[in-house]
Amino acid sequence: MTVYLHEGDLPDGLDFGASVAVDSETMGLRFRRDPLCVVQLSSGDGNAHIVRLNRPDYDCPNLKALMADRGVLKIFHFGRFDIGMLELHLGVETGPVYCTKIASKLARTYTDRHGLKDVARELAGIDLSKAQQSSDWGATELSQAQLDYAASDVLHLHVIKERLDAMLVREGRMALAQACFDFLPMRSRLDLEGWDEMDIFAHS
Repeated sequence: MTVYLHEGDLPDGLDFGASVAVDSETMGLRFRRDPLCVVQLSSGDGNAHIVRLNRPDYDCPNLKALMADRGVLKIFHFGRFDIGMLELHLGVETGPVYCTKIASKLARTYTDRHGLKDVARELAGIDLSKAQQSSDWGATELSQAQLDYAASDVLHLHVIKERLDAMLVREGRMALAQACFDFLPMRSRLDLEGWDEMDIFAHS
């Protein structure tokens, strides 16, 4: 595994192929309070590219172009938050998207454990460490532990997606999952517009 750290943006000419795993690190979980600090990506080749973003201008044309590229599938785990952060701070609508957490909830109905750590352990045989999850991602210099943690969140998403796809097809739920993925950017936009804590589909 090689972890590449990029300051401000992805380098010119970097090709992730037809699909790229994406995750982000922020200073917290509130959209308009907490800034987007880091975006990490992997093509599933065992390498990770980590972009430490320039704040507050977020001048990263290569990263923005990749997120908006309709020819590249973006694979997330709990994409609802990351997609919202990318739209809020980078001004791009990310798509098309796939969310392994949604896929897990539709396919792994025998469990209520759908966090990345649990899904990775069962489907990829990987034991992820979450020790750096709550650390200072806005620091001027990221530690090796932070870089390794950020990389681990994207390195295995391609394998997890492959295993979940097989389960979704087996259970006849792939079309349902795809409809959810198609709606996900709009669900993130509802969060940004203030409906983050309300289920607008509920009766009450």
